[in-house]
Amino acid sequence: MTDEERGPRPLDDLDARLRAARAGSEVGNEKETRNGAGLGAGAGIGVRIGVELVAGIGVGSLIGYGLDAWLGTRPWLMVVFFFLGAAASVMNMYRAAQGLDDSVGLGQAKRRKDKA
Repeated sequence: MTDEERGPRPLDDLDARLRAARAGSEVGNEKETRNGAGLGAGAGIGVRIGVELVAGIGVGSLIGYGLDAWLGTRPWLMVVFFFLGAAASVMNMYRAAQGLDDSVGLGQAKRRKDKA
């Protein structure tokens, strides 16, 4: 029996399947690039937003607790700084989600994004 009668050699068949799989994965990469980023970038933003929320509230509460202990005004300053930390967290989360986090100050960041 000749090689033509046996059909394709296993390595040639494997090579053809690998080429087809590579061509299919390149199409998938184009979709990720067109949308700006893949799934990993979205998960990174999600984690960052969660950390912003927890850190802002935690830092605000700790500052308020420390000032309360120092000034003897329990629990008023802790409550005030809790809400200030929460407000700062929400602002940071908004800036991160909108892509405005590369400039200092929200107004400057919006102007900079509008120019681009």
